[in-house]
Amino acid sequence: MTDELIERIEAGNIKALSIRQPWCHRILHEGKDVENRDWPTKGRGWFLIHASKNPSEDRELIREKQMPLGGIVGAARIVDCVTEMDSRWFYGEYGFVLTNPVEIPLVPCRGKLGFFNLEEQVRLDV
Repeated sequence: MTDELIERIEAGNIKALSIRQPWCHRILHEGKDVENRDWPTKGRGWFLIHASKNPSEDRELIREKQMPLGGIVGAARIVDCVTEMDSRWFYGEYGFVLTNPVEIPLVPCRGKLGFFNLEEQVRLDV
């Protein structure tokens, strides 16, 4: 992560979004270039990836690969919000098009619905 991005996180200028595993892992390591949602966003730019405490359906894979749960695990940029996309990962009503994924060590914190602000101590730990 760049110093500028770290400063923006510490200042509280970057929101987080909870995503279930293994989807966080797939964004950070497998080229998943879209986050599917049933609601649109006008937001563009960096956001923090929060791995939900409750994983998706593939619990064995999550345990096998030791995917972190319950905290911030990375960051990525949203560059568009689309209703169709030529990507094997797109299947939702809306897709947040993602670029520049960056993994970070787990910073434990609670997630929330939608985009959310991190508490000050969590921001400083990122």
